[in-house]
Amino acid sequence: MGSQAIEKNREGAEVYHGASLCAQKAEELLAETNMPLGLLPLADIEEVGYNRATGFVWLRQRKALTHTFKQIGRQVSYAAEVTAVVEDRKMKRMTGVKSKEMLIWVTLCDMYIDKDDQSKITFKTPTGLGRTFPVSAFGKEDDGKAKAPAAAAAAAEATVAK
Repeated sequence: MGSQAIEKNREGAEVYHGASLCAQKAEELLAETNMPLGLLPLADIEEVGYNRATGFVWLRQRKALTHTFKQIGRQVSYAAEVTAVVEDRKMKRMTGVKSKEMLIWVTLCDMYIDKDDQSKITFKTPTGLGRTFPVSAFGKEDDGKAKAPAAAAAAAEATVAK
């Protein structure tokens, strides 16, 4: 299903190839949509595409990946192909992402950061059930600090202002 949507949205999209460039573009996309930078810890990304007109995004990696978000103790599975429609602080109609809940893999279709409390991120299933976690649990892990993009930008602005 994702491949058909990718082909449909390929025309007019920005498409990038190569592991390092794709990793950089995926992080830029998360920052641009004000989502936590560690939300998509994908490895060996081969292609990233973003159709700005429709908001459709896709990421292709060599093989599926399972990642554990240590702060919340949750395993998340990313298929070889992950797609979504992005907006500010939202990813809708996602494909290729599942979370392990009590020994069962549950498909995730939407995620968004709460407008009233930007320290919380909610994940929804196709059945409408959802779970809310702290945004800080999805910060980029390689720098040792889990910051949301908005918090990181505010800290950078404060540093520049001094």
